[in-house]
Amino acid sequence: MKKLIISSVLGLLLSCSVAPAQDLKIDEKIKKEFDMSNLKTLSIHNLSGFIKVKGYAGSKIMLEIDQTISAENQAELQKGKEQFELGFDQNTDSLIVYIKEPWDSRPNSHNNEWNKKERVDYHYHLDFTVKVPYAMNLNVSTVNNGNISIANVAGSLKINNVNGAIALENIKGKTSVRTVNGNVDVSYAENPPGDSDYYTLNGDLTVTYPANLSADCEYKSFNGELFTDFPEVQILPARISQNTNKHGGSTKYKLQSNTQFQIGKGGKNLHFETFNGNIYIKKQS
Repeated sequence: MKKLIISSVLGLLLSCSVAPAQDLKIDEKIKKEFDMSNLKTLSIHNLSGFIKVKGYAGSKIMLEIDQTISAENQAELQKGKEQFELGFDQNTDSLIVYIKEPWDSRPNSHNNEWNKKERVDYHYHLDFTVKVPYAMNLNVSTVNNGNISIANVAGSLKINNVNGAIALENIKGKTSVRTVNGNVDVSYAENPPGDSDYYTLNGDLTVTYPANLSADCEYKSFNGELFTDFPEVQILPARISQNTNKHGGSTKYKLQSNTQFQIGKGGKNLHFETFNGNIYIKKQS
């Protein structure tokens, strides 16, 4: 595998606090099934815990959730038991699974209400194990204490984590994947049909494509390098953006920091970005 590009050398370390272990807890296993005759997209918005999704030849979405509520005293544990609630919103073509209480975990949902809620002194943790029909589109996110893994899914993927890794295996769809602290590993059964992007702040990106990949690519890393074993790689000229001041009439030109390159004959746009970490673009053998 050859090194394609070298970027600058600096570092950034992000840390996160870990809650102390709790003495009291309530464990519950939740199982639910949904007919997907009209469902095209499954969204899961977790805050603490892993999410594992596998595609299969069936026609239902099958959810298995290991739920743990913990607290330092019996009063708070009972409060958590009574207050904590999961939401399952089924629309015409989608199913959204999220934390409904004590706070809504859906992105950008009621963010202004978080500070108005009373203090919560119990903790909750959810581990999702899910089976979906092969063609399902996925919009999946978690924040702490868990990785995200997806396998054998042909639909489009939007995957977000914060403190954890992301692994996508044997996928086929358009992909948007992002984490802050963790590696990203992606392998395609078929080349993605549309533009795709891959990002981690602190971690390595490893993406494996079929040997016949043709794409227009760009990459950016503050403290990392790009490697690839695709034989037909061509570095493209740097792009210049133009910005004209409507009032003064002056025009500014800016050389973009992303490095552009082409694999094969070019085609779909693929964007790779890290801050502290290398990027590996691999060809399936």
